[in-house]
Amino acid sequence: MAALTVAGIAGRRARAASPRTIRIGYQRYGTLIILKHTGYLEAELAHTGDKVAWSEFPAGPQMLQAMGAGAIDFGITGDAPPIFAQAASNRVVYVAAEPVAPFGEAIIVPKTSTIRDIAGLKGKTVGLNRASNVHWLLLAALSKAGLTMADIQPVFLIPGAARPAFDSGRLDAWAIWDPYLSSVQAASDPRILTSAGGVVGNRQFFLADRQFATRSPDLVHLLLAQINRSDSWTQAHKDQVSQYLATDTGLPLAVVAKAVDRLTFGASPMTPDVVAEQQRIADAFFAQHLIPTHLTVQDAVWVPG
Repeated sequence: MAALTVAGIAGRRARAASPRTIRIGYQRYGTLIILKHTGYLEAELAHTGDKVAWSEFPAGPQMLQAMGAGAIDFGITGDAPPIFAQAASNRVVYVAAEPVAPFGEAIIVPKTSTIRDIAGLKGKTVGLNRASNVHWLLLAALSKAGLTMADIQPVFLIPGAARPAFDSGRLDAWAIWDPYLSSVQAASDPRILTSAGGVVGNRQFFLADRQFATRSPDLVHLLLAQINRSDSWTQAHKDQVSQYLATDTGLPLAVVAKAVDRLTFGASPMTPDVVAEQQRIADAFFAQHLIPTHLTVQDAVWVPG
């Protein structure tokens, strides 16, 4: 982490020959929207004459589709979206990783459901956002129970569409992440069949457009330094952060506060162990024919300049 921060500070003061704009994708909850609220990045970019443009996305897969199309330069997603992005092109690269957050996602059923464990999902409808972090959680949990995706009826829905389907009983189960998880827990106290704990890590990754990272490594370093600065502030001001995110998401403050307590923080380098975690996901998705080719995750890891 120190290397990221020092590099960012070293590069931030050199005024660019011509102003550049960093196009950042974010969601209404998580590390990057907190960075947006702090204004730290804009303040640092003022030293270089550069700018930032923020674009909101409903989830990680949609964000990386935009990055793959050249529409944004930087973003954060869970563990599965980068695998699908790498399978589609070589445009997206990993630049840093957050710590694992095993209680920030889960597979749930209504509290009145007769389903008691993952094995009970056989033949049942399970809602999830395709190519998202919970896609990997579901696949890994099924495998642990001796099942595959072919044993269930997956229903691919973004969270906003999955919630009413779950609440109305049109889904038998739902694989979902915070703050949607904390929201449905507060509303209906569903049964958790499994969280990510003991199944998968549930790690978030900072990702960049390869051309952007190669062309402007100083901006990548600056971004990571300001993310770590924002993260340090967040950990000391969780009440204020919860207020921000409650306003952004429209969720009750108590719901958001519970989700914020399950967040993890810190942009750290892509270590061999972290790359190996991602390789296991890529191998599992290939074995299940969810991606068309075998991937070498290390090929998508940015080498800082």
